[in-house]
Amino acid sequence: MRPPEIPQQGSERETLVAFLDYYRAVLIDKASGLTDEQLKVRLEPSTLTLGGLLNHMALVEDDWFTSDVAGGNLPEPWSSAPWEDDPDWEFTSASEVPADELFTRYRDAIARSNQVIASVAELETLSEKANQEGEKWSLRWILIHMIEETARHCGHADLIRESIDGAVGDFHG
Repeated sequence: MRPPEIPQQGSERETLVAFLDYYRAVLIDKASGLTDEQLKVRLEPSTLTLGGLLNHMALVEDDWFTSDVAGGNLPEPWSSAPWEDDPDWEFTSASEVPADELFTRYRDAIARSNQVIASVAELETLSEKANQEGEKWSLRWILIHMIEETARHCGHADLIRESIDGAVGDFHG
């Protein structure tokens, strides 16, 4: 897989979206080519798995963009997940989901997010939904936060992947 290009002289929006797309692709690459069982491997004492990270980031994409920015409802499987019984459900349930479905969830969430991003004219535009204090986020803030969170989880994924088969670096071919 070739890494997405990041323009060195793009607009602020183009640059932010390109960096987010880059780290999305890194996370997908870190988990690609592994079996269902390998996606369940964890590094003690952490309970993080590559499958759990894919599932988590699918939820995060839908939560920030579909729910908060666009004001929509979370799609399945998030809308009917037993959050009150298990606040970390997206992590803990990932071991029961086949690899193909985990990749599909993440790619579908990215596609929904990209549609929302494209529909918002200005980076200053505020989210439809607010936090508990009634404050809203700008699209700029959300894009920067998503770059940060996705990149942080790519670091986790790098360590897990290296423990599975020794693969390191952002893209493995």
